[in-house]
This record gives sequence, structure tokens and C-alpha cells, in this order.
Amino acid sequence: MSPVPALSPADAEKLANLKSAVSSLTQISDNEKSGFLNLVTRYLSGEAQHVEWSKIQTPTDDVVVPYDKLAPLSEDPAETKKLLDKLVVLKLNGGLGTTMGCTGPKSVIEVRNGLTFLDLIVKQIEALNTKYGCTVPLLLMNSFNTHDDTAKIVEKYSNSNIEIHTFNQSQYPRMIIEDFAPLPCKGNAGKDGWNPPGHGDVFPSLMNSGKLDALLSKGKEYVFVANSDNLGAVVDLKILNHLIQNKNEYCMEVTPKTLADVKGGTLISYDGKVQLLEIAQVPDQHVNEFKSIEKFKIFNTNNLWVNLNAVKRLVEADALKMEIIPNPKEVDGIKVLQLETAAGAAIRFFDQAIGANVPRSRFLPVKASSDLLLVQSDLYTLTDDGYVIRNPARANPSNPSIELGPEFKKVASFLSRFKSIPSIIELDSLKVTGDVYFGAGITLKGNVTVSAKSGVKLEIPDGAVIANKDVNGPEDI
Repeated sequence: MSPVPALSPADAEKLANLKSAVSSLTQISDNEKSGFLNLVTRYLSGEAQHVEWSKIQTPTDDVVVPYDKLAPLSEDPAETKKLLDKLVVLKLNGGLGTTMGCTGPKSVIEVRNGLTFLDLIVKQIEALNTKYGCTVPLLLMNSFNTHDDTAKIVEKYSNSNIEIHTFNQSQYPRMIIEDFAPLPCKGNAGKDGWNPPGHGDVFPSLMNSGKLDALLSKGKEYVFVANSDNLGAVVDLKILNHLIQNKNEYCMEVTPKTLADVKGGTLISYDGKVQLLEIAQVPDQHVNEFKSIEKFKIFNTNNLWVNLNAVKRLVEADALKMEIIPNPKEVDGIKVLQLETAAGAAIRFFDQAIGANVPRSRFLPVKASSDLLLVQSDLYTLTDDGYVIRNPARANPSNPSIELGPEFKKVASFLSRFKSIPSIIELDSLKVTGDVYFGAGITLKGNVTVSAKSGVKLEIPDGAVIANKDVNGPEDI
């Protein structure tokens, strides 16, 4: 580890002022204060990781293991129970549904058949616990934005056979860019004065909340961490079994890139270690190469499997110094800075860390209403155990590309514009612009664009079959 460069006098003064201002903030704990000041110190000292492009190597199959090369599973249910008794499932639940026009945590958006992300997650784990007689607990890492709502929501699962624990990720003050003063000290006492510092914070927060020691005392060994909006992130015994057999402390699930994923982080071999390379770390002249599907063939799904004893060891040693992601924002016209880290970047600090090159089905995120259209359509079915399974009737392995205009952005508007979700098994692409409404029982095939003329409402009638067409008015249907 290279020594931390000395701060310039100006930065040292900024930091000293920040320290005294932060000490007076009563809303956060001492752990949060020291975590925040450590992050700012690292940021100011400029320990940004510059990647030497010539040293990057493509990882071998030993480092990024193809899914079908993972260790074989035992057929014995007693062995499966042993595996599951070592597992904890943790969902990152800090995000709000605001981009999709919803209030409250994103995980309570209804995905299918009136069930929310959280309902599906609980169903899946309940089914495992029932089938194998095990006790896999569910942990939800909330942010101060989602904590109160989530506490109320999880009450509805109190009769299920699953232990649900919630804990909060850290709350750090946003800093005013001009002088690095904490925004809450400048009179902005509301939520806008603060930020959760990214999901890299999951490791110290797990420790600081006391949850980590409680889990270790119950014999738990691995945590499966995933975004709550990734419907493909279900427990996979094959991965868990492989990690336990090979003593891998960390595993990142990656999957082959398509043109839709060119910005996603990728795994590289660098100085003999496996590490995450994000687009922000790439020198400008290499960005196009980074986006190419030829050289960097995989990307990070943010499904992560991590050994709990290793988390404890590394957090206690303050060894998890992930790359800092500066995220500038504006609050009430004031330019502020929030510093974040990502959980995937921690891979290089763990022993025997690997990637697992998994099928695309393990990455099914719902980020926008166009994703909701996919998962609510006949392209997927929902099992009784809460799994969203792709319809084998579709021959094309990749999903259709769907672009919906701003009229569809909010979930409520999206739902009001479809009497029922069209059949899209044979659809390749759909682009919708303008004031468009879809009737019931519609079938879309091939490449379809529907664009209403400005100021005109365009209704697609019930039962319409539209194949490889540009629809600009009723006469085109």
C-alpha cells in the first residue's frame, strides 16, 4: 500500500474545519462520523486508483469461473440443508421508487400479479426454508430514506417462517463544494442535507449494526448480497457450494455483455488480483475499448457472495478502501458533493476472490416502466414460489428492446395506458412516442414503432396484431 500523500495546506484546513463541524452533528453516530471523515480524507489526499492500461489482463477461467464449471452439487437434501444453514440473504433496499413515479421504497412497487419485489423475495426464501427445513434469514439494508416505511411494510410478513432483520446504512452529510462545509450545518436540516454513501457501505454497516456478530454466532458463513430490484437474483446453491468447497471469500456474478450493458463494470486481472474496472476509472482514450464487447466480454450484475468472517476481519482492520465515487449534486441551488463507494469494488481485498460467469437469467433488473412491460408480459411467468421464469416459447435468447416515451415513465401512467399487457413473445423491438393507449389482447411482433401525432390521442384497438409496422394513426393498424 503506497503511503497516503500529504494534504495541501488548503485541504488540511478544509479537513480541520470539517472535523469540528461534524463533531457538532447530533443526528449521526460516532461510527458514522469517523467513517465519513476517513472517506473525505482519502478523497482529499487524491488516492484515486489510476489504472495502467497496459497491465490489464483478461481473467482466466480459474478466476472468472464459467457457470457449468462450478463444483457439482450433491443430490442429498440433508447436504442441501447444511449449505443453506450457512447462508444469509441480504437485499440492498436503500433506493426510493421516485424515478418510476412512486413514493416510498422501490422494493414495494408491484411487479406482477399484485406482488411487490419484497413479496417475491419473501416467497422465495419461505419456499426454501419449508422445503429443506432450514432457517435462511432475510436482511434488508435500508437507508434513512426507506427505513421508516420498510419497518411498517415488513410487519405484514410476521406470520411467515422467515426471520427478517432490517438495519440502516450510514448517513453522511453532503458537503458544500465551495468550502467543504457540511450542508446540515448551513441550516439545511432536512433529508436533503444527507446522503447514503453507496452500497460499498454494506460491510461496515453490517458490522456497526451488530448484525454481523449475531449472524456469526448462529453459524452463518456467507451472505448473498443483491439489489432488491433484480428479479433474477435468487439463491443459487451451486455458487454457494463452490465457494465453500474452494474457500473463496468473495464471488461476483458476472454475465456476458450485450449492447445494452456497455457501461457496466467488468472484472479484470491486475497485478495478480481480480478487480472491478468501472467506466469512471477508464482513461478517456480507452473508453471505446472499454465499451467493446470483444475485449471486455462480461459485466457485474451486483449479485455478490461474501464470507462473513472475512467481512469481520477486513472491517476491523479498516482494510476495505474501495475506489471513491464523487457524486456532485445540487440542493436548493447549492452545489454539493457526496462521496460513495460500491460493494463490487471490494473484491480485490478478499482472499481467493472469484467471478462466476452466470446465465443472463440471473440479471433481470426493473429500472424503468419498459422493464415492467417485459416482466408483466407473456415473456415471463410467475411460479408459486415467487420465481419469475422466462417463457421457453421465445426462441431468441435476448429480450426485445423496448423504448417507451415520457408519458409512460410513471408506473401509474404506464398501467393506465395498457388495458392489458400485449403479447410480446415474437417482438424484437418496440418504440412508443406520444399519447398512445393500448387496448386488451394485443399482439406485437418483429419491429414495431407507434408514434402518435403531436396533440392527437392514438388508441390501439383490442385484439390488434401488429407485425413489423410503423403506426402513426388508426389507418396504419
